[in-house]
Amino acid sequence: MTKSSTEDELQYIEVDLELAGQRLDKVLAEYFPDLSRSRLQSWIKNQQVKVDGQVVDKPKHKILGGEQLEVITTLEDQGEWQATDIELNVHYQDEQLIIINKPAGLVVHPAPGHYTDTLVNGLLFHFPELRKLPRAGIVHRLDRDTTGLLVVARTAEAHNHLVEQLQRRAFDREYVALVHGQLVAGDTINLPIGRHTVHRKKMAVIASGKEAITHFRVVEKFNDFTFVRVKLETGRTHQIRVHFSHLKHPLVGDPLYCIRNLKPKQMSDSFENLFFSFQRQALHARLLGLEHPLTGEWIQWESDIPEDITQLLDAIREHDSGL
Repeated sequence: MTKSSTEDELQYIEVDLELAGQRLDKVLAEYFPDLSRSRLQSWIKNQQVKVDGQVVDKPKHKILGGEQLEVITTLEDQGEWQATDIELNVHYQDEQLIIINKPAGLVVHPAPGHYTDTLVNGLLFHFPELRKLPRAGIVHRLDRDTTGLLVVARTAEAHNHLVEQLQRRAFDREYVALVHGQLVAGDTINLPIGRHTVHRKKMAVIASGKEAITHFRVVEKFNDFTFVRVKLETGRTHQIRVHFSHLKHPLVGDPLYCIRNLKPKQMSDSFENLFFSFQRQALHARLLGLEHPLTGEWIQWESDIPEDITQLLDAIREHDSGL
């Protein structure tokens, strides 16, 4: 295959004879292997592709081999999201990706009630080139009140590569969580998750749901709680929260899946105040590992457990020691 030099955003391609009989979108996929098929099809439908000087807007157009293609590789803006000067904790960045250490309370994507104060809005302010990428380069998400690490792609090639990794479950995602009750030992939770049949804002373990696999091991046991380390094999909405709630060990502070923080006995006033002021799920994405989209090298990052969780753990230890 031969590809000539690029002039601005216009690329010239001479189609190899070996691709004779292939659809136009499949031919483009040979020359742009790091881009999604849907993006290449959108170029064709938007009349950004010429075959021997003639615009072709049908992805199914048959190629004979030897044609000259002219491809305008402009990446359209993805949505009309507003750029907002939001302070971001950038854990790592290079030309291909950004690792964000997300605080509690920060919504990832714009949604009703959060149109200008999300991670996406902040990313567009600090990295305006992300407007060209789907979801501003975000390939996975964290719930609003879950803290920790997530990756953002900076190029279309990196975005496609990271999405592909996520689909084949190549990411290493490790969390820490504080749950109610005593867990004896680590285990694997393999229970399907889908939308709750009654409470539509919630997810639930249901037979018709999608496969969801959560691995966990016990880090520290307390009288009324267990501190666990969790690894995700799949990435369903609210997966960790739903799985542990289903096991009758909901996450401490979870406003959706734990009806109330189950109160330990003989709490001191200071411990009780701290315990009931903890108003988010005690969940932190502490480790993220992946293949670098350019070098293929395995690289991983770690994030310290946030102060509100460490303070709660210290208070629980002090409480248990005084009984």
